[in-house]
This record gives sequence, structure tokens and C-alpha cells, in this order.
Amino acid sequence: MPVPSVITIDGPAGAGKSTLGELLARRLGYLFFDTGVMYRALAWAVLRSAIDPEDGEAVAALAHNLDIQVLPPGDATDGRPYTVLVDGVDVTWELRHPNVERIVSITARHPAARDIMRAQQRAIGCRGRVVMVGRDIGSVVMPDAPLKIYLDASLDERARRRTHEIQRRGGSADLQHVLNDIIRRDSLDRHVSAPAADACVIFSDGLSPEQVVALVIDRIDDGVGDSQDTSAYERAKNPDSART
Repeated sequence: MPVPSVITIDGPAGAGKSTLGELLARRLGYLFFDTGVMYRALAWAVLRSAIDPEDGEAVAALAHNLDIQVLPPGDATDGRPYTVLVDGVDVTWELRHPNVERIVSITARHPAARDIMRAQQRAIGCRGRVVMVGRDIGSVVMPDAPLKIYLDASLDERARRRTHEIQRRGGSADLQHVLNDIIRRDSLDRHVSAPAADACVIFSDGLSPEQVVALVIDRIDDGVGDSQDTSAYERAKNPDSART
């Protein structure tokens, strides 16, 4: 059974997109590309450069000159799903700092800056064999992607997941504070958060990450796809075989 050469996963903050994307990419042997890290890298650079995140012209000029690289984790042993370099500096874990979280939606909403980021994302997606995660990947960045997933969950579930994620990484998080931040992010991201018309919408409350992966694999099994990568499909259907 053919596997789509590009799979996009969109959805609101805290819906579990990155977890799904990482698991699915691992099962398929594809590149996991969380496009949000590019906007986080831009936000990190905005903070480092002491630029007003509301200044769209300054943010776009900075984006134009930044060298952002998203690479496989390599030999890293700290659990990272990828390595992010900004002008050669490893900022992978710094991108999850609360100060970056606070301004990422502000810096990302400037049209000129988004155009620059989208062009870089599209170039990576066009190489194929990639699972791309973001807000507007299926609807804007890769509108011709053969399989588009829109992952959603209730506000309470998303806040619970995000709080657990922060705590699992050794951080401190208050559930109500996280909930309020997600509500704020939803408001800021509303202009880019609608699912593509042909997206498969999955509401993930009550589902484990593995169950959501199984739903996506079933979707592939239904005949969505444009490549002839049958080996990737077999690995996805029989994950234990990849370890033998």
C-alpha cells in the first residue's frame, strides 16, 4: 500500500500534534519536522536582539537574515526529537523557555515574517518523506499534500497535556496558568488555525498517542497516498518488525 510522501498535521496549541508527528515519522522512517520550532527560533532571536515583537518590519528583517536549521537529533542523549540551530548556535531546549512561549504567537503573526518562514518550510516539505506539524501546513504551506490531519482536543485536555509536558521536562507549571495561556494562544492563532477543507479531523480526547497514530495508519490503509514507499507502510503497520 502506498504511503503519502508528505503528511501534514495541524491543530491548536496543546492538541498533541508534535507527539503524533514524532511517533508517526518514526513509524514510517520519515523526517519529523515541527515547523513551529522555526517561529520559536525567530522569537528567540527577537529576544536576543532586543527587538519589539510587535514591530513587524523589524521582525521580518531579522527573519530574512537568520540561518535556521532543523536537523535530526544525531547522537544527542537528552531526549530531543530534533536539533535546532540559529546562526550555528544550538537553541533546541531554549526554544521552550517561557519568555519564548510568551511572544512566539506575536512574532509569528506578522505576514512578511510568516512568508519567509513558510518558504523555508515549503522547501523542506517538497523533498518528500516528511511529517510536517504546525498551524497552517495543510491549508497554506503544503496545500497539495496528499494526507492532511487536523488534530484537536478540548481546552481542558490540552491544558492537562501541556502541563504534563512541561513537568516531564523538569519545569514548573500551574494548570490554570497553562489553560489561560492556551486560551490566549488560540485567540492569537485564530487567523491561521482553520483546518484545510480536505483534512481528516481527529478529536483526540480520551485517546492515547498510539491510538491516534493507529487512526492515521488506518487512513493511509483506506487508500490515501501518492508515493510507492511500500516499505514505509509495512513498517507503520507492523512497528515491531522495524526492531527485529
